[in-house]
Amino acid sequence: MEEKLHTPEGVRDIYNKECRIKLALQEKLQDTLHLYGYQDIQTPTFEYFDVFRKEIGTISVQELYKFFDRDGNILALRPDITPSVARVAATLFEPEDFPIRLCYTGNTFINHSSYQGRLKENTQLGAELIGLDSTAADAEMIAMVIDGLEKVGLKEFQVSVGHVDFIQSLMEATGLTKEKKEELHSLIVNRNYFGVEEVLDTSHVKGSVKEAFRILPELTGGPEIMEKAAKIAPSVNARRAIVRLLKIYKLLVLYGVEKHITFDLSMSGSYGYYTGIIFRAYTYGTGDAVVRGGRYDHLLEKFGKNTPSIGFAIIIDELMSALNRQKIPVETGHVNLIVYTENTEKWALSLAKSFRAKGKCISMYKREGAEEKEHFIRYGRRMNAVSILYLREDLKIEMINLKTGEEKIADAAKKAD
Repeated sequence: MEEKLHTPEGVRDIYNKECRIKLALQEKLQDTLHLYGYQDIQTPTFEYFDVFRKEIGTISVQELYKFFDRDGNILALRPDITPSVARVAATLFEPEDFPIRLCYTGNTFINHSSYQGRLKENTQLGAELIGLDSTAADAEMIAMVIDGLEKVGLKEFQVSVGHVDFIQSLMEATGLTKEKKEELHSLIVNRNYFGVEEVLDTSHVKGSVKEAFRILPELTGGPEIMEKAAKIAPSVNARRAIVRLLKIYKLLVLYGVEKHITFDLSMSGSYGYYTGIIFRAYTYGTGDAVVRGGRYDHLLEKFGKNTPSIGFAIIIDELMSALNRQKIPVETGHVNLIVYTENTEKWALSLAKSFRAKGKCISMYKREGAEEKEHFIRYGRRMNAVSILYLREDLKIEMINLKTGEEKIADAAKKAD
């Protein structure tokens, strides 16, 4: 039997510089969430299947990785971390603990069709605000997303904000069957408005509703679109959605992040559990959203507790792709290489200990053959070191800056910076 030593389709190894960038990115984003008062939580990589069942509203059952434990229980790798956090909040936190702010980092697993060419394992970093149904909570989450993206160096990005109740009210006004509504939803998600028009025409939907769907593509932009949206709002819920979005916008202005906000009233949640505002962050260099979020006021009910909640997930792999293509560097810390010999080993270890005590990252390489200095310079560049301290037998240090190529020589008695 042939050994398969490569990774399965849809997953990959991450190592060296890319791995350091990923961890540094996660650390910067986590620091941002901590500054807003969010506390860390870890949930299991796999759960009982019921946590992600169809009624929860995550993804289709066909896209779950399912397996059995030794007792015959059906388990599933998590496709989404929010239901796991909701389970914890509903079952382990006492009522007086609310509201609570939780944040997490973890990998998710979705068994996409192979032809889609998407990763089946992704790292998500997210936050959940549980126990508050307010425009202040909604604005805090969006502002925190923007703050985090700016902290990692992203400048050109937009957060599209919509509301489930608005698009849902339009759907209800069509009077179509569940299957037809799902078809309509899929067409809108793919921006196929010619297809939308065709479905409405063949289904004999009344003219005022068809006109509302015709205008839907125009309901993207700043707060000025809300007046036009109000004219086609088919229900009280749709009008309330517009009012709420405007209140959130006023708070986002106070946060000073309004330049990154775009309203899109054609948006519908990618997850079935969304109930209120929904938002996604987009930037250049990636074909998908780098952040997905929204309000899910009824999700905790599935686990026995009636508590409003809102959250988001930053898709780290998409964000890394965007930063790389936009040539935005991520600070990963500076690795310094000490090259030494048998005779300078004691000196090298003393230097390394001293530097590490000061917080400097030191990697060591014992020179045992007749390798030229260029050999170690090439090695240092491969491992993305910033400098080399080359310890010579005559007790001199050659200090090589790998970024500039500059070289200096110092005596052993002189402190090397």
